[in-house]
Amino acid sequence: MSEQKQITKQERNISDVVLTRVKEMQSTGDIVFPQNYNYSNALKSAQLILAETVDRNKVPVLQSCSKPSICNALLDMVIQGLSPAKKQCYFVPYGGKLQLMKSYLGNIAATKRLKGVKDVFANVIYEGDVFEYKLNLNTGLIEIEKHEQKFENISKKILGAYAVVVRENQNNYVEVMNIEQIKNAWNQGAAKGNSQAHKNFAEEMAKKTVINRACKRFVNTSDDSDTLIESINRTNEYKEEDIIETTKSEVGEEIKENANTENLGLEDTEVVEAEVIENIEFEGDK
Repeated sequence: MSEQKQITKQERNISDVVLTRVKEMQSTGDIVFPQNYNYSNALKSAQLILAETVDRNKVPVLQSCSKPSICNALLDMVIQGLSPAKKQCYFVPYGGKLQLMKSYLGNIAATKRLKGVKDVFANVIYEGDVFEYKLNLNTGLIEIEKHEQKFENISKKILGAYAVVVRENQNNYVEVMNIEQIKNAWNQGAAKGNSQAHKNFAEEMAKKTVINRACKRFVNTSDDSDTLIESINRTNEYKEEDIIETTKSEVGEEIKENANTENLGLEDTEVVEAEVIENIEFEGDK
């Protein structure tokens, strides 16, 4: 059997396992998808990406990574309502396992799936801006009282940034970071804050950083579905521009210790060979 046919069989088997598990979780109410999310399309996009993804030894990940880890990565993607086609998540091999990583766009998308969340956004604070906030001692939340910004300030020194999780019937959740905190966060990444993106688009990188912090902290205060919260926490967060460098450095200690260490009920699932089908259709396409 040719290598391509073998990969096609494995794609089909893995997709069937994931779809079966998704239906089980839907039937028990463990996951509920937003109206605008088509998990069949997301799985198709992931399939195309995985078919062309190789590990550092140039071996296709569908051959080098364990089948349960591939199923778990795809299931985490679906549970969080993420789309690889929209650059919300990435698939990275490490130690024979496939890991799912979220971009900052994925962080936003996953956080907006939580109950009562309307939107997530961030703004940069420049030198010359009038920025005031206070701590609400009753709720423990940060409340922004004023942010006035003149157009000419945009070219000035960045002093910090803040992110806001907009909620329907509660006070907004806010995170504020000064530039020193932001740079310290950048230093934790593979690029150490020295990538071209950091140098040329510092304002966008600052917003990404504070959004990632806000989403991570807010998720752990939510009383939403345990299945969704666990999936969000299980998925590592990396910046898009760090993916290649991070992969080269074997993805880093955080992934080795944390990524996909919990099972999703798929560890003992046997993935059997299936007939090769030229045009794979997922249930729900009709």
